Amino acid sequence: MGGNRMQTKFILLGITDSPCVQAPLFGLFLLIYIVTVVGNIGIMVLVWVVPSLHTPMYFFLTHFSFADVCYSTVISPKMLADLLSENKTISFAGCVMQFHGFAFFATAECHLLAMMAYDRHVAICHPLLYVTVISGRVCRQLVASSYLIAFLSAIIYTGCTFGGSFCGPNQIDHFFCDVSPVLKLACSDTHSSEMVIFAFVAINAVGTSVIVLLSYICILRTVLRMRSAQSRSRAFNTCASHLTAVSLFYGTIFFTYLQPASSHSSLDKVASIFYTVVTPMLNPFIYSLRNKEVKGALVKCRRRVSNRC
Repeated sequence: MGGNRMQTKFILLGITDSPCVQAPLFGLFLLIYIVTVVGNIGIMVLVWVVPSLHTPMYFFLTHFSFADVCYSTVISPKMLADLLSENKTISFAGCVMQFHGFAFFATAECHLLAMMAYDRHVAICHPLLYVTVISGRVCRQLVASSYLIAFLSAIIYTGCTFGGSFCGPNQIDHFFCDVSPVLKLACSDTHSSEMVIFAFVAINAVGTSVIVLLSYICILRTVLRMRSAQSRSRAFNTCASHLTAVSLFYGTIFFTYLQPASSHSSLDKVASIFYTVVTPMLNPFIYSLRNKEVKGALVKCRRRVSNRC
């Protein structure tokens, strides 16, 4: 640590310092967080209890919903508490743990989105090979590998972000412990850390987005060759929800993390709110309202509940 004193706590400046705005924001974000937790857990339970959803696509979706709940929970409770409290401090260890949890689940989501795209690619482009290529064992291996890569990447991100000396200001201009606001407080040179973080974000985000892009290029070519308009419509409907989730997630991630440190601005907070708070809430609606299988499963569950009552 270069002999410098290490900070024992940080102060999160939060979304805004205006008292008249904080209470309405608390109500809004609390509602969003509740919907996020209920919606994503609802998707997970629905997939578990409805046999028709016991397919690779929904196996990946349950893990995607699990990651949404977890990384939203890493951020939202502390953000909500700070909106109502004058004491916005977070311990150094708490800051490290919050960032590591966020980095882990966000990276896992990148890889899960790529796996979901590959699953749709095999299902539409190679339907006869689907059962053998995307078997239950392969699904478990892919999900396990995504968590392993995410865990190792998160260790690297965390080490690079918090491995320097923090001996000066301790005010983080953000509502959670994120890379750029934390590195701005470091006393030591952060250039090499920034380059390593940038490289691994590029590998994880750009690498998985290329898999998604190539998968959908192949899907588009296959769909356009289909003679039946009904088959084309069914294929597009199957992929629409996933493409929507991909666009929302990768768009904000690229805007926030794949830009030079000097380019960061107040818009970063808006983008961060979108991918840490809003997107996890939208995903259950995207995958249920735009998906006939999920809507059908919901109808069956309602009928079972009403019959029992």
